[in-house]
Amino acid sequence: MKSMKTSIAVFMAASAAMFAASVPLQASKQDERIESSAKKSYIFRTYLKDDDIKIESKDGAVTLTGTVSEESHKSLASETVTDLPGTKSVSNKLEVKGSMPSANSDAWVAEKVRLTLLFHRNVSISDSKVSVQDGIVTLRGEASSNAQKELTAEYAKDVEGVKDVNNEMTVANAPKTTYEKVSENIDDASITAQVKTTLLFHRSTSFHGTKVKTFNGMVTLHGKAKNTAEIDLVTKLVSDIKGVKSVRNRMTVQ
Repeated sequence: MKSMKTSIAVFMAASAAMFAASVPLQASKQDERIESSAKKSYIFRTYLKDDDIKIESKDGAVTLTGTVSEESHKSLASETVTDLPGTKSVSNKLEVKGSMPSANSDAWVAEKVRLTLLFHRNVSISDSKVSVQDGIVTLRGEASSNAQKELTAEYAKDVEGVKDVNNEMTVANAPKTTYEKVSENIDDASITAQVKTTLLFHRSTSFHGTKVKTFNGMVTLHGKAKNTAEIDLVTKLVSDIKGVKSVRNRMTVQ
């Protein structure tokens, strides 16, 4: 009997040791998945590809270090990593190269307008040039249609800090076909980051308190809106963001 008890004790001790050893291993694999997923995300592959960002995860606590070209890239990186499975916290220690534009300056407004337009599938920022003088945005370039030209100006005009928009874009003689590349895989974390940034930059949307969740391209929104017009605008803006397949807007009027 004593021998049996000893055997059981040895077995339990061995099992406990194996479990204890497996916990750090599982955590290590989870950290590797977080780091790998961040690097492979649409945001990092597209908007942050020229930035020098290092990602380190320890038990789900992620630290971002390195340099980025624009202040907005800091928040984009942080928002993307925050929404990755397994992330518990994010310490953003990224630094911006050179001097940062002051709040409400023309450079600050231009940066927000360009980034906002980049997120939308139905505007062609690659063919557009954005300049700002005293808060007045001038858009130049070629649009595929009058509708695209008007939509580009509409999005730009609602960006916080914009006083007015001069739309000098021309319309192509032959309509261009705009579409998302079939091979372009836009992950949920990147979609959520784009949605959050878009709502933050627009003056007519209440970003603070708005919760954004994305699952397989379906975006669900919760929060308070000032009125039904804001709810409709949020739905319109989010529906046009790259990668979004559908929108469930469950915001309520406060």
